[in-house]
Amino acid sequence: MIKEFIAEHERVTDAAGDAVRALERGDTATARELVVLMSRELATHWRGEEDGLFAVMRDDPEYTDYIDALVAEHRELAVLLPALDLADPTDVRRLREAADELHRHIAKEEDGLFPASLTALSGDEWNASMAAWRAAHPQESLG
Repeated sequence: MIKEFIAEHERVTDAAGDAVRALERGDTATARELVVLMSRELATHWRGEEDGLFAVMRDDPEYTDYIDALVAEHRELAVLLPALDLADPTDVRRLREAADELHRHIAKEEDGLFPASLTALSGDEWNASMAAWRAAHPQESLG
């Protein structure tokens, strides 16, 4: 499941980078398509994380504040992406900043929370986390 989360992170950061490069070329249509792709991918990804891994880890007071901050960052990006007007230079700057922040956010998960989960979760908690991932990704299976 962690491998799947990381693959989703890679797809989203690739789309973000491609969107920024499209804007540098003046191709707002392609950038918009990529932002829509990011939004769709992130919505599914966040559902899998938040309903699963985050939900079971949040019960441990050691991780509650950390996870709450990650979820807040999810919400901020979920509001920002669909509202962007990529013909507006201010929103182009906001997309670049969001892409940079996304990299920092992912590092918090991949370098902090994910490794901690490997030792913190019980078998039942892993089962609940994987069930939530599957519910968020009904057409896919864990590899």
